[in-house]
Amino acid sequence: MEIRIERVYDDPSSADGFRVLVDRLWPRGLSKERADLDLWAKEVAPSTELRKEFHHEGMSWDAFAAAYRAELAVNPAVPQLRDELRGHGVVTLLHSVHDAVQNHAVLLREALLAS
Repeated sequence: MEIRIERVYDDPSSADGFRVLVDRLWPRGLSKERADLDLWAKEVAPSTELRKEFHHEGMSWDAFAAAYRAELAVNPAVPQLRDELRGHGVVTLLHSVHDAVQNHAVLLREALLAS
């Protein structure tokens, strides 16, 4: 399985395969039609507390990554999502974060590919 990462605000493409929004909150100003999702997996997103610490309180990327990896390790929604994605050749994880390198979808992709 190939797992790609894109911003949910980017135009959908036929190359995206199975499109999964991995944000806990619905992206501002985006209609469900324009998002063109196959699944909204909000239960695998960072906890509300962790999201707020990182985006609003200045938590470092390294601290966020460690804390989110710890959340992912015990989150029962992660193996459930992995099982659901197995039948798809290409999966695109969608997020609304501006930073393409330091965002939770990158860490989630690692966790999904780990086993």
